[in-house]
Amino acid sequence: MLRFGILSTAKIGRELVVPAIQDAENCVVTAIASRDLTKARAMADRFSVPHAFGSYEEMLASDLIDAVYIPLPTSQHVEWTIKAADAGKHVLCEKPIALRASEIETLIAARDRNKVLISEAYMVTYAPVWRKVRELLREGAVGKLRHVQGAFTYFNRDPGNMRNIPALGGGGLPDIGVYPTITTRFATGKEPIRVQAATERDPDFGTDIYSSVRADFGDFDLSFYISTQLAARQVMVFHGDKGFIEVKSPFNADRYGAEEIELTNQNHSQSQLFRFPDSRQYKLEAEAFARAAKGEPEEVVTLESSINSQKFIDAIYRASDKDGWETV
Repeated sequence: MLRFGILSTAKIGRELVVPAIQDAENCVVTAIASRDLTKARAMADRFSVPHAFGSYEEMLASDLIDAVYIPLPTSQHVEWTIKAADAGKHVLCEKPIALRASEIETLIAARDRNKVLISEAYMVTYAPVWRKVRELLREGAVGKLRHVQGAFTYFNRDPGNMRNIPALGGGGLPDIGVYPTITTRFATGKEPIRVQAATERDPDFGTDIYSSVRADFGDFDLSFYISTQLAARQVMVFHGDKGFIEVKSPFNADRYGAEEIELTNQNHSQSQLFRFPDSRQYKLEAEAFARAAKGEPEEVVTLESSINSQKFIDAIYRASDKDGWETV
């Protein structure tokens, strides 16, 4: 069993990732760390975790863990990923793992000098839904792919929420813009060449709250919008000359709707529905990471892929400040 330490008591860890690791077949949570020992102990007791630490450094120095999961604010991801790697621990870090593509080079250096696994926690790439979309596209189910369309929105104006605090790495693109981009890249195996974009910032927070993006992938286009201040919606559509695939609840599986894919043919006379009840993408992510950390053959998100993900987001920001195309 790969022994995980959790670096902080953040909500995504409490509500989604820790339960998934505890439910996994090949890994377990051994320790919880917080800057407040009382919080660490409370979370450890909640999940029957044997060890709690009152500092991150103390847990990283411990031989009780083999790997860490990092759900800290985005602005702290690079710092603590490097510290964990230098402590000889494998690292599963929440997305985005960095706020600029250039920062990921330092993570690659830390990975290589310590011979550990560092992976960005894109749970969607482990979801059966997205594995099936990729399979259908490879099989030519929609014919020649011409356009991908997406949306991801929610409403949050809480000034205390890290998503609305620039110093913590807040903003719509780092939080949710990464999802239409990573899933398109994952499903198609293609990378964007250039982008156009328009972005709006909140006058009080200063964070980006709305972006409309067009990306040129050469053979097809991707268009999507994201917002942190619109009614909640998620959708992804892959449109070809022989049909199209609509992905229902594409990012937060079963929270915005059913875990389903609908494949519709050219003249709309036939459709196939693929259902994935309780796919448990966080559990699959933890199990895949554990196998890869032990040197077993496994497809995980590499730092090289993470650089391409972040280059895409970086280019969207640059494109938002100009008219016309921006090269990725």
